[in-house]
Amino acid sequence: MALAALQGDKTLAELAQAFDVQANQIVEWKQQMVDRAAEVFGGGPASKPPAQPDINVLHAKIGPLTLEHDC
Repeated sequence: MALAALQGDKTLAELAQAFDVQANQIVEWKQQMVDRAAEVFGGGPASKPPAQPDINVLHAKIGPLTLEHDC
């Protein structure tokens, strides 16, 4: 519904009637979508960069795994 409101093809009254909700509810959902679109679809301030692995921990695991594999 928020996408339909963003498209602007229909008036708020038409959308409210089509979805059987109040027009002010559509306005609220539309604003929430605009405010949080980047967060929802990625790339926004809420998106966290991928965590970098601790190289020392990974190297510590390689030794035992190598021995296990060779035996």
